Amino acid sequence: MKIHEYQGKEIFRKYGMPTPRGIPAFSVDEAVKAAESLGGKVWVVKAQIHAGGRGKGGGVKVAESIDEVRQRAGEILGMQLVTHQTGPAGQKVRRLLIEEGADIDRELYVGMVVDRGTQRVALMASSEGGMDIEQVAAKTPEKIHRVFIDPVAGLTDAEAEAVSRRVGVPEASVPQARAVLQSLYRAFDETDASLAEINPLVVTSDGKLIALDAKLNFDSNALFRHPEIVAMRDLDEEDPAEIEASKFDLSYISLDGDIGCLVNGAGLAMATMDTIKLYGGAPANFLDVGGGATAEKVTEAFKIMLKNPGLKAILVNIFGGIMKCDTIAEGVVAASKAVALEMPLVVRMKGTNEDLGKKILADSGLPIITAANMAEAAEKVVAAAAGK
Repeated sequence: MKIHEYQGKEIFRKYGMPTPRGIPAFSVDEAVKAAESLGGKVWVVKAQIHAGGRGKGGGVKVAESIDEVRQRAGEILGMQLVTHQTGPAGQKVRRLLIEEGADIDRELYVGMVVDRGTQRVALMASSEGGMDIEQVAAKTPEKIHRVFIDPVAGLTDAEAEAVSRRVGVPEASVPQARAVLQSLYRAFDETDASLAEINPLVVTSDGKLIALDAKLNFDSNALFRHPEIVAMRDLDEEDPAEIEASKFDLSYISLDGDIGCLVNGAGLAMATMDTIKLYGGAPANFLDVGGGATAEKVTEAFKIMLKNPGLKAILVNIFGGIMKCDTIAEGVVAASKAVALEMPLVVRMKGTNEDLGKKILADSGLPIITAANMAEAAEKVVAAAAGK
């Protein structure tokens, strides 16, 4: 789950991290009132969407008068903001953050993620703040400094101070940098975050550190512990199909291809998409119906997939372990009839009650294309999507 920058800064402030004063706004008039309330001579008008690169896309602008705040807010609010993370369609801006201007001397990058290799939280820091960390990693990887944090000891004073110095924090500001990094780790740990990023973390001309941005993603499996974070969810920023899928406990992610995939098990779903790609096709979605799918659940899965106007064929790939093949077969038949399925449907199933499942498909009278293995299934569905 993702949240907006202004929400992330609310969390940061709870952990003692310094941020600019700012007020969210949902209209131009609210943006003007926010600027007037903040006071000062310079304000920053920031688009609030769940994507990075907003400044490069025209979603972050400086205003030096109240009239300019109104003008900038009007330009950004409602725009279809396109960044490298939104895709070509962009994302509509429905919220703004109005912030006081900052006196920036230098920009740093700080981020935390879970590192699966070490099974620890990894702190990443760089002197190249304001840039996409992926570009820094590709072009100047030596400028990224890492600390793999011991979950018992936490981020120690020595570790925090050492990495602060390596990224160029002035010596007089190192104690504050240590406090910021340790607060970031506490926030990451205590909120069950999967990503915490400050880009940029700025050093002002008088040596103060300020989190000029805030990006927080959370482990969805831990949200039951954090109702206050769940309350920050913005459904306007999420794919409607994915929202609908979550209501039926379906793991669904939209992709750019034209072959729908309905699979039980995340690993098998990934392998299915890889196999489709191997045979020259492109998956339209990731869809894991889980081990306890019912006929009703499969029907809903079909309905969600069919909302994709670019869909040309569907592949159902089932391994019957906990999930029984006959249950999936009943669901496939019921779903096909319920949605009056007209596009090609390829089904491959193996495992528990396989023969019974195949009989249900054969007796359905539906034009279902069966396959004996994954390779054959992928080959057939790619051909079907191509109209062959």
